[in-house]
Amino acid sequence: MDNLLTFSITVFTGFFAITNPISNMTVFLSLTQGADEKTKRDINKRANIIAFIIVTVFVLLGKFIFELFNISIPAFKITGGILIFYIGFDMLQSKQSSVKSIKHVHIDENIAVSPLAIPILAGPGTIVTAMNFVSKVQPIHIFLVLAIFGFISLLTYLTFRLSNHIVNIVGYNVISVIGKIMGLIIAIIGTGMIVEGIKISFNL
Repeated sequence: MDNLLTFSITVFTGFFAITNPISNMTVFLSLTQGADEKTKRDINKRANIIAFIIVTVFVLLGKFIFELFNISIPAFKITGGILIFYIGFDMLQSKQSSVKSIKHVHIDENIAVSPLAIPILAGPGTIVTAMNFVSKVQPIHIFLVLAIFGFISLLTYLTFRLSNHIVNIVGYNVISVIGKIMGLIIAIIGTGMIVEGIKISFNL
């Protein structure tokens, strides 16, 4: 039971850091600027549902994808760790990761699919994190990963829904500090994946 609790906390921390609802709500505000409230709600709901579906597909079909492309667990952990570390390092440097770059987006409901669902909420970092959590685990762990990401999606939806109020109360400076803290956590998770991949490769 303690192992499941520890696993759940680790998964929640990893997903919360990589999806970063608080920092991403400023992106949501900029993308939906000028849109009416109904359009914002529709975009918000659609983006989070699509993101959840994408992560669910990779979590459930991860093993099949590994076998199809002959990907080894150590190679996946090392490469995924490097990618996640890179995203976290960019956040620490106050840069928007090129993995999540946004340019010239028109205000319509298609932005719910891209760039909001992909790559902001369910980008490479999120997918790699999810697949790392379900590599060599029991079905209960897979259920926990999906349930926790579902909760994160709900939390993101509520954060985006209340984004205007949150920014007015907290301010952009505090949100920027939170973004840096999330970046540090992401970089640490990435480093841990690299170390774990090396240990598995050399049977350490």
